[in-house]
Amino acid sequence: MRHNKKFNHLGRKTAHRGAMLSNMANSLIMHKRIFTTVPKAKELRKFVEPIITRSKEDTTHSRREVFSLLQSKTAVTELFQTVSQKVADRPGGYTRIIKTGFRLGDNAAMCFIELVDFNENMLGDGGARKAKTRRSRRKASGDAAGATKAKKEPMEEQAKEVNQTGKTVEETETVADVQTADDVKTAAEDVQPEAVENKEEAAAPEAEAADEKAETAGSDEVKS
Repeated sequence: MRHNKKFNHLGRKTAHRGAMLSNMANSLIMHKRIFTTVPKAKELRKFVEPIITRSKEDTTHSRREVFSLLQSKTAVTELFQTVSQKVADRPGGYTRIIKTGFRLGDNAAMCFIELVDFNENMLGDGGARKAKTRRSRRKASGDAAGATKAKKEPMEEQAKEVNQTGKTVEETETVADVQTADDVKTAAEDVQPEAVENKEEAAAPEAEAADEKAETAGSDEVKS
């Protein structure tokens, strides 16, 4: 029985598995990101992270130890000159696994495995993130009430402004009505004397005619 044996052999013998992980580590160091299956990526992380930790101490002994695992001078040079400079302040966790779905055909789980410090996009997002804090329900409810009050205050101010503008409009309308009424009164007062003069002018000929008739009647009586 293989109880509690959690080591993943990846369906390969020891020599084959070691050579495969060594080649994958070389590719990861040179290209900073590779595309593989999730089980292989998890095993590669266990294999390559101790190598990166060893590269922080640039000595002949460290280079020989790393070369015995990678078997590539170019990968060792890249590791000690470039990668070790980037990860100098990081205390472990040099790789990141990003799952990308399932492979067409055998439906194997696929992923990217990359060096964390060489993904500039993820580093920028991490720096911009805010620290999450846990809030109690009471505080959240208080914040919600404050937000509703803050929303109501501008609405009340707008209503007050609308009322004030309505009052000013009414006042201007009443002033305009008063002015028009005064204008009408003055116009009527100007028209009344003209009408009286016109009536007097029209009544003058009628009075003259009545006087002439009275005189003619008086003369006729005297003759008779």
